Amino acid sequence: MTATKLGIWMDHEHALLTEFTTDPMTTTTISSGFDHTIKGESLTHGENSMHRKQQHLQKEYYKKLADHIRRYREVFVFGPTSAKSELINALREDHLFDDIKIRVEPADKMNETQIQALVRKYFSTR
Repeated sequence: MTATKLGIWMDHEHALLTEFTTDPMTTTTISSGFDHTIKGESLTHGENSMHRKQQHLQKEYYKKLADHIRRYREVFVFGPTSAKSELINALREDHLFDDIKIRVEPADKMNETQIQALVRKYFSTR
């Protein structure tokens, strides 16, 4: 059975995507690619270079997430930073996402088991 619901825990560095299914739930990780190593390397070329690199990688990160979100009818996005709101703002610019129900909520840092439990609870009450 193809899943129609997706839970995404995310911050600016990575996102954990969990499909809501009756099968055992699995989680996939997508990384933004902007970590402390990249930040340090970019800073050697100046702060402007670092910000351009970060913006470019964030845009690519949100595009990867959008490619996954496009496959679902309902998406629950949660996490501790403003990354979730930035993603939603990017999605609103594209009318391909108009028919996808997307809900955003704040959440603390979580491990994979906690994320799966929250996704299960969220979609089970809908």
